[in-house]
Amino acid sequence: MLLLNVGRYVTRQPWTIDRSASLSEAHSLMREHDIRHLPVLDNGELVGVLTQHDVYLLATIADFPFQALTVADAMTEHPYVVAADTRLDDVTEEMARHKYSSAIVAGPNGVEGIFTAIDACRAFTDVLRNIAL
Repeated sequence: MLLLNVGRYVTRQPWTIDRSASLSEAHSLMREHDIRHLPVLDNGELVGVLTQHDVYLLATIADFPFQALTVADAMTEHPYVVAADTRLDDVTEEMARHKYSSAIVAGPNGVEGIFTAIDACRAFTDVLRNIAL
């Protein structure tokens, strides 16, 4: 039986952003690096995750002063966090159950990576190819 850990498919050393950064800054960072998730830090500690969806939602609400908002105003607190050695099937099951679009991979030194739905697709492709062999 093939048992894989999430660490095999994680995007390592993801871009992060401080909770006090402007939402405009976060949006620019996401566009510049073509990313959809930013782990949010406060003094080096993980405090949330900001998704492209969060940014777009607030950008489309006419009553919100988008330029005046910070990452803390839009982020999701208490993101789903796992260790790199967590079984891949456990992570994907939890992501599906709660409709999480990512899991932050953390270790003793903080954020090590991020596992997104795109990474899950890559893992699924590998599994399917191994079954076909």
